[in-house]
Parts: sequence; structure tokens; C-alpha cells
Amino acid sequence: MAKDKEKSLGATLEEQLTFKKKNFFEESDDKKIKKAFDYAVGYMKYLDESKTEREAVKTSIAYAESKGFTEYHLGDKISVGDKKYYNNRGKSLVLFKIGKDDIGANGIRILASHIDSPRLDVKQVPLYEDCGMAFLKTHYYGGIKKYQWTAIPLALHGPVVLSSGEVVDVCIGEDDNDPVFYINDLLPHLAREQVSKPLATAIDGETLNIVVGGLPFNDKDVKDKIKLSVLSKLNEKYGMTESDFLSAELSLVPAFKSRDVGIDRALIGSYGHDDRVCSYPALTAICEDDGDKLTSMVVLADKEEIGSEGNSGMQCGVYEDIINEIAMAFGKSSALVRRNSKCLSADVTACYDPNFAFAYERRNSSMLSCGTAICKFTGSGGKGGSNDASAEFMGFVRKMLDDNGIIWQTAELGKVDAGGGGTVAKFIAKLNIDVIDIGVPVISMHAPYELISKADLYSTYEAFVAFIK
Repeated sequence: MAKDKEKSLGATLEEQLTFKKKNFFEESDDKKIKKAFDYAVGYMKYLDESKTEREAVKTSIAYAESKGFTEYHLGDKISVGDKKYYNNRGKSLVLFKIGKDDIGANGIRILASHIDSPRLDVKQVPLYEDCGMAFLKTHYYGGIKKYQWTAIPLALHGPVVLSSGEVVDVCIGEDDNDPVFYINDLLPHLAREQVSKPLATAIDGETLNIVVGGLPFNDKDVKDKIKLSVLSKLNEKYGMTESDFLSAELSLVPAFKSRDVGIDRALIGSYGHDDRVCSYPALTAICEDDGDKLTSMVVLADKEEIGSEGNSGMQCGVYEDIINEIAMAFGKSSALVRRNSKCLSADVTACYDPNFAFAYERRNSSMLSCGTAICKFTGSGGKGGSNDASAEFMGFVRKMLDDNGIIWQTAELGKVDAGGGGTVAKFIAKLNIDVIDIGVPVISMHAPYELISKADLYSTYEAFVAFIK
């Protein structure tokens, strides 16, 4: 057998000095690939059970309690070894695990994700009848391409507070025997004017009206027979009257289930990857962590898609309050604890799509199946609205990933002047905490059905485990 030819000096230097992305599937053995596929099963179940932020909180609490976490209320005693969760109004969630190391010196390891996704919210006075159909008026939530939401099956989710004060939960369209809901679109035969418009204006927000009925109430003295038929069904099942829409938080989300994509099943298609594809790894990482040294925390926040506003968004003071309470429990300065804490802003990034290559700068884009993606800065234009993590913290994270044999890559959110976006990172940085964005690359982000790789999901989970252990 011939001897292997020795590498040239140039080839050796090229191997040692240049940077190349690694493909998770090419770098992993069959055992690790199976782990990634097995992990995806639990994630897909989580997705299908968590289509709104409220449902994500309930699903996450059930999982945390199965792993020994108990509920925390502000002011409760905190001790080493505690595994606690704080339910913020049923719309955001904080989990924390108290280690035995000095939190003044070592701070808290924080994973901060968000559990809201773009959707259509039902207006407060939504129900009307027109030309043989009953409709609900909506207001879209988050950044969407409106044309993507027409002519697809939709499901209705959310709580309604009745006039009596009773809260009823509505969920219609997820069971195979349920009806679904629908937004009309214009047939191509008559759409010459519509299709000549820019995509942004071809569908107007006020035309995103949901078809909810078509059967007239059998009474000749009723004016709006179909509207009354819908109200009678809602009253029969949920005790609702029309005025109860005034105190409801009803949303329309895609009725699709998460599914394997591709003959080889390497990918997952689903609604809500952004950002539950990072929330689930954060949740499972802290719940399954058996270390007892570092104090760790997971934040599953609401309202990121509209600027992290409100008392369930990342700008709410409750997250700082919990850090303050943990610090006080051990006689430490909260300012010192925050200064020495570290955070991974667990959010998705734009995956390079060869079908739309014009929007990306390939050298600095994340690639599918090349591992979890670190995004040093987000924002738009000249990094406006971005955290822009320091080189020192980037170096810390890079070394942590390499030391643990995790496949990872770097990313940016498309070409410099193509658009942009932000995450919760900048709000965490305001607390004087080192933070950087890291998460799963997503194709068709904010669409009703997004695409991710099981490889990137699993390497993100591995990264989160390494960070908090």
C-alpha cells in the first residue's frame, strides 16, 4: 500500500490558519446525529402545544415541574439548591437554579429567549356579517408579510374574560375534527391590479378579515342571521356574548402541525420557530442540568416581536427584581451580581437562502446545518438598535464552545443596507450584563411556516448546556 503523501507547507498552514464553517452532519457520528433527531421529537411536540405565549408558559411550567421546579413568588425565601419558576401573568416565565458558588464573584448565567411569534390578533369589536359570510376583524402582531396569511387554514387561540369575571380558554382549529378559519384572497383572473402592486401593499391590513361563519340563524326577524349564528355557537360552547370580545385576547395562528421536511427528515417545518426554537433548548438545558455550582436563569419573555414592551416584555422591571432578590438572599450587591453575570440572548438569525442570495452577504451569513449561530450585533443600517457584544465576551463564548466540541458559526442579519432587526439583548445589556445573541438559523423567518435544521437545534441545546454547567 502506498504511503500517504505528506502535506505541503502551504496546505498545513492553510489548515492551521484559515477559518471554515463545519457542517454538523459531516462532523458528527451516527450516535450524535441520532441524538439530534431524537431531541427534535420533543421540540416538535412543544411547538404544537405552544402556539401562543400563554400556551408556551403553561407547557414550560408543566415540563419544569416534572423536573423538580416549584413556583416562586416575589419575596419568597431563596436557598442554595432551589429550583424555582416565576410565572409573570401567564405570559412570560423565569426559571432559576441556585448554585453553591459565590454569585457576587461569579454572577448568574442567563439564557434569555422569547415565546411570542407573529400572528393576527382579533380586534375588540370584531364580528360582522357581509354578503353571506361572518368575519372577525384583526390587527396583525409583529413583522409579517401580509400576503402570506391569506388562503391558509388558521386556528383561534386565547382567553376570554366573560362579563361575570370567569376566564374561558378558546382553542378552535387544532384538533382534526375542528373547523378552521380563513382569509379570502383575490382570484388571479381578476387580480391584474393587485399583482401589479408592491408586495407590501398588495394586501391591506384591514382586509385581513377572518371568515368565521356562513350559516344563517333560522329566524326571519333577525337582521344579521349569520353573525347571530356564530354568536349562538360561541355562547353555547364558551358562554360568550358579543361584548365579551372587549375583554378577550384572541389570536389567529396557522393551523399547521410541525412536520419533518425532506426525504431524509433533516429539517423541521413549523409555525413559531422564531423564537421557540431557542426557548425549548433553554428550557431543557436548565431543567436537565445536574450541576450544583453556578447559579443559572432562563427568561422566556413576551412581546419581543413588538419591541419587548409592556409588563411581560423584556423591558419590564420584574427580571431585574428577581436578580435583586437572589442577590439579597445571599447578602450580595445586586449591582455586583449583574456586573459579573453573563447572558446568551437566545434568538434566531437569518439563514442564508440561495434562492434569495441577493439579500445576504455570504461570507458572514449563517448556513443551514452548520451549528448554532453567534450574532455579535443585530440592528439596522449602521448597527442602529443593536447591543454589539464586546470582543472579550465574544472570545469567552467562542472558547466555551470550542472547549466543549460544539459545532458553531457566526452570523449577521443579511446585507448591511437590506433591512435589519433586533432582539432582547440590548435590554439585558442595560442592566450592565455582558450579552451576545446566539441561536438557530431560520429560513423564511416570520412566515406562517418556517424552516430549521435539526442539527442547528441540537447544537444550540449543547451550547446552552455548556454555558450553564
